[in-house]
Amino acid sequence: MIFRQLFEPDSSTYTYLLACPNTREVALIDPVLETVERDLDILQQMGLKLGYTIETHLHADHITGAYKLKALTGCKICGPAFDELPCTDIGLKEGEAFMLGNIVLNPLFTPGHTDTHHAYILDTGTHAMLFSGDALLIDSCGRTDFQSGDASALYRSIHTKFFTLPDETLVYPAHDYENRCISTIAQEKKRNPRLGGHRSEAEFVALMNSLELPYPRKIDISLPGNQQCGRCPDNMPEAQRGPCEPKDQG
Repeated sequence: MIFRQLFEPDSSTYTYLLACPNTREVALIDPVLETVERDLDILQQMGLKLGYTIETHLHADHITGAYKLKALTGCKICGPAFDELPCTDIGLKEGEAFMLGNIVLNPLFTPGHTDTHHAYILDTGTHAMLFSGDALLIDSCGRTDFQSGDASALYRSIHTKFFTLPDETLVYPAHDYENRCISTIAQEKKRNPRLGGHRSEAEFVALMNSLELPYPRKIDISLPGNQQCGRCPDNMPEAQRGPCEPKDQG
C-alpha cells in the first residue's frame, strides 16, 4: 500500500492518502478545500490517479475539498450513507467493505462527535491502521456539544469499536493541535486524559459537559458547505472565496 499523511495547518486537519500499488488508484480521506492543489501536485509527482474522496463526517472546522477534487479529476465522493447527501456518489456503512484496488477499507459507525460519524480501519497484513476521524484524537477526543453530539454515544463508540481493537493498532486522527502524528490503541487506553485509565461513562460525560469550549469559528460556513460536499456557501466571506473560484473548480 502507498500511504501519506498530509496536514492543513489552519484547521489542524490531517488528510490521508491511500493508494493501491497495483492499480495506482487513490482515495483521500478528509481532504481540505485549501489544499486541493497541493494534493493534486503530490498525486502527479507520484504517478497516481485520484479515484475517491472519503469523509469521516460533516466537518465544522473546514470545508472539504471533495467537490473541487471531483470537478477537477472526475473522482467519486464517498461518505457516511446516513448523511443522505445528494452530492455523495457512494454511501459508506459499517459491514460493507470499501475496495480500493486490493486495499480493503472497513467503515465503523462511531457516533458521538456527530450522530453519523464513521471511522475507517484497514489491515495491511503487518499491522492495522485506524483512521479515527474526530471521534478519537491523540490524548483527546472530539467535542460533543454541537452537531447532534452525544457524550455517552461517543464513550460507547470508543470503548466498543476502538478499544476492542488490538493494542498495536495504529491510530491516525483527523486532527492534532500539538504537532503529533500517530498514536496506538494501547496508548489511548492507558493515558488518554479523557478516556483512559478505566474512566467510567458517567465520569466521561461529566467531563465533556464541563468543557465550555468556544463556538467553532468556521462552523457557519463549513457546515452548509459540507452539506453540499464542499461547494462554497453563499455566506462565505469574499476574502475567503479564493479556493472557490469557478476557474479552479472546472
